[in-house]
Amino acid sequence: MKKVNKMKLGVAVLAASLMVGTVSCKKEGCTDSSAVNYSDSAEKDDGSCEYATTANNNIVVSGSITANTTWTADKIYELSGKVVVGNGITLTIEAGTIIKGRTGTGTLASALIIAQGGKINAVGTATQPIIFTSVLDNIQVGQFSGTNLDENDNGKWGGVIILGKAPISAQNGDVLSQIEGIPVTDAFGAFGGSDAADNSGIFSYVSIRHGGALIGAGNEINGLTLGGVGTGTIISNIEVVANLDDGIEFFGGTVNVTNAIVGFQGDDGLDIDMNYSGTVDNFIVVNGMSSDEALEIDGPEGITNITGMFTLINGNCYDSNGQPARTDFKSKAQGTVTNVKFGTAQIRASFQSDCSTVKEDAFSYYTNVSPTLVINGEYTAVTVYTGSIDNTSNTCPVSATDQTTAETIRVNSQTTITPVDATTFSWTWMSVKGKM
Repeated sequence: MKKVNKMKLGVAVLAASLMVGTVSCKKEGCTDSSAVNYSDSAEKDDGSCEYATTANNNIVVSGSITANTTWTADKIYELSGKVVVGNGITLTIEAGTIIKGRTGTGTLASALIIAQGGKINAVGTATQPIIFTSVLDNIQVGQFSGTNLDENDNGKWGGVIILGKAPISAQNGDVLSQIEGIPVTDAFGAFGGSDAADNSGIFSYVSIRHGGALIGAGNEINGLTLGGVGTGTIISNIEVVANLDDGIEFFGGTVNVTNAIVGFQGDDGLDIDMNYSGTVDNFIVVNGMSSDEALEIDGPEGITNITGMFTLINGNCYDSNGQPARTDFKSKAQGTVTNVKFGTAQIRASFQSDCSTVKEDAFSYYTNVSPTLVINGEYTAVTVYTGSIDNTSNTCPVSATDQTTAETIRVNSQTTITPVDATTFSWTWMSVKGKM
């Protein structure tokens, strides 16, 4: 009996050891989806990854990133076309990493796109910001800036697009939409939904430079596009400089943004659409010679998610000569502006065909007894305009009474602002180059 028990024990030990060996043996290979020899069946990285490189040893990235990936600061990553971080995937970018986008327009425009369900974990520091720029920029690993591009160099690549599942107000009552410039056949361009707390990751201490390439007919890419991004996403300490289109554009969503600076953009500094209902706190916009508005704000576009309100607090908008820059409160703009300094506030009014019955628009929201467009700050003037100036069929003139009403509200809402702390932005290209 004892001999039989020993045999059983020996067999059991052998079986157990084989089991342990089987469990601990993982298939090795390259687990970085940006590598040319990436293996989707590899469970453990064996250090064998090989990368497509350029003559200057940039690592070329294109298409979809299909596995969790980390970009490191000892390399420069080169975006070839649209690089997409898909659902369930996280792209981590180390502090100090430089990413360069290739030139090109339309289908060849380069952009980093965080699709719905994807995440970006890009956390720079004040001394090691993450830098997105053009392949034409001669900046090298470990440097803060190159020497050959300045604030007048824009449209040299695309931009960064983050798309989430937070509420938007799109046309026709749609709760989902397609980000401008990306064909509807590309599912990664979808944004919107019902999750106000949606989490697209962390984006902090990031400088985006020299972008804005044409991505579609009449559509240039913004420096940073936020479509339906939720409050679970952390966005702070952002710089966008020398972008051909808008600096930062919000298409609905609820995400809060702190410490943002935009300068020398070709269109608007901060652009709000589709009833964005988050807060932008502590910001500066510096308009260049070719800039349009410092702030351009629209409200709901459809019949869904129409109650949300934007909040802009603690800001300063001026041009490169130090003069206050104008703003534009457009179609049904609704929200609150507090402790912000700018120039003329343009406010759109709409009327019925009789040209006397006021329709809902920024002007009515600004002048109602219980206003839903509230501006408390320093602004030098207010101008009421109608849709005829905004390229619509409404040609009704603005009455002297409406203009006077708006001016009275402006005078009564004037407050001396507490200046934005410019040292918050001492880490940025604009500060270092003396362009603030």
